[in-house]
Amino acid sequence: MDQHIGLDVSLKDTSVSVRQDGKRIWRGKCASDPKLLAEVIRKRAPNAKRVVFETGPLSVWFFHALTAEGLPAICIDARHAKAALDMAANKTDANDADGLAHLAEVGFYREVRVKGFDSMLMRTLIAARRQLMKMRVQMSNQIRGLMKTFGLVVPKGVGSVFERNVLTLLEGENDLARIILPLLKAWSDIRVRVAELTKQLVTMAGTDQRCRLLTSVPGVGTVTATAFAAAIEDPINFKNSRAVGAWVGLTPKRY
Repeated sequence: MDQHIGLDVSLKDTSVSVRQDGKRIWRGKCASDPKLLAEVIRKRAPNAKRVVFETGPLSVWFFHALTAEGLPAICIDARHAKAALDMAANKTDANDADGLAHLAEVGFYREVRVKGFDSMLMRTLIAARRQLMKMRVQMSNQIRGLMKTFGLVVPKGVGSVFERNVLTLLEGENDLARIILPLLKAWSDIRVRVAELTKQLVTMAGTDQRCRLLTSVPGVGTVTATAFAAAIEDPINFKNSRAVGAWVGLTPKRY
């Protein structure tokens, strides 16, 4: 007989529930490691038909790792599952796993397309670069604010111009310079790291045919092209181009 498995995944442990013929036949807990979970599932549910878990920080890793182990992994929409899981009398990880197993058994779930590692790597690079750029702006604003307290107003300018202006204003201000110069050094290091990640992004876009095609459109640069290509991944996932706009939130809700 077919078994249906629900996994309530957390960073440390994962609650497992196995159902068969409309009733629970086993439940337990395992470390959040796909290989260990695959061993438990093979032992407790040798005829697994569906292995269901919610979207979350580990969902991409779990989906690809469990699929590689030959298990029928299915990632479902957490918001859709929440409506069903909240009906349980007691909200626990074990009960959530039972609820997910029940959803897998009756087929009442909304499956989510899980991105590949290549797309996630591209998205990670974009996110890391964006975070460093925010840190660079915050650091420069902090330096400007601290120096303004002492009547030293840094003129407008970015990059090397900003650094040169700060160093010029700090001449003869030894006490203040001992405080500002470490911040300026950190700002300079972040600027170098942003340049490194930007170079990686340009290289990645140059080797991707989708990005090269998108950047041929006037007004579309490397960052926009890579972000769009990583989000869409494979055009076959959408019925038509109109569905893409609705999916990324550029049009009103579609029914």
